[in-house]
Amino acid sequence: MGCDGGTIPRRDELVKTKKKPEAKDKDSERSFEWRCCALTQQPLQNPIVICGLGRLYNKLSMIEGLLNKAAMPKETSHIKSLKDIKQLNLTPNPTYQEHETKERGANLGPSPFICPVIGLEMTGKFRFVAIWTCGCVFSERALKQINTNICHKCEKSFETDDVVVINGNEEDLIIMRERMAKRQLKQKKIKEKKIKVEPEQSNKVDDVEKEEKKVIKVEKFATPIMPTAGPSNVGKRPGKLHESAIDTKKMKSEYSVAKDPQVSDVYKSLFTSHQSEKEQNRAHWITYNPFYN
Repeated sequence: MGCDGGTIPRRDELVKTKKKPEAKDKDSERSFEWRCCALTQQPLQNPIVICGLGRLYNKLSMIEGLLNKAAMPKETSHIKSLKDIKQLNLTPNPTYQEHETKERGANLGPSPFICPVIGLEMTGKFRFVAIWTCGCVFSERALKQINTNICHKCEKSFETDDVVVINGNEEDLIIMRERMAKRQLKQKKIKEKKIKVEPEQSNKVDDVEKEEKKVIKVEKFATPIMPTAGPSNVGKRPGKLHESAIDTKKMKSEYSVAKDPQVSDVYKSLFTSHQSEKEQNRAHWITYNPFYN
């Protein structure tokens, strides 16, 4: 009752002290970032996308979020369209089994993805990077060991600004923001160039169309000249201005088909002026009568 009976109180019983905050489990927090969507906190499922800051999302949940932007958190304010995210080309882990991870827990067990170069698991213990141009993912150790500007998986070229650190620290976020801004500037310049080139091409097409229309009008209102008989005019439509139709020699009275060197011998044999017609002993076709011959 009054501390009688020889009881000795302790300090924590007489003085109330502030309780220490519960320490976070770093392993579980890290595995949550690497295995769950940063938008809906649901387990990551293919297709998986990444933003310019290196956060992982389910593509379907991101599309739903973009359709309802009012429900999007402030952390995703830099994502305004599907152009601000990139679908990842991940390498599956052959030792990963889904039923085992369900028994142990979603954040335990082997990772479903690995580095295609050196085989490190994508659990968060090792730093991983993604290439923005192609979407391939591999460990940062492989990027440093094989120092090249060609992707180790798809062999596409990239620049240092295209490298995105996945789930990086605060220092990485600052660098990722700078690289994201540089990529956006590049895309703007490419768009401006396309906008300048397109009007020039359209003007050229308009000029060609105008010239074609002029030619059609000239052909339409030109007086058609019927082609003269001859093999050179076979298959040509009347009304077109051909060189053979405007042949002044054939319009003269002195012109003879038998003397024309450009006409074939078969064509000449159709006329009475041909030598074979003159040498015939029978009557002419006009005076020919089958009852008397």
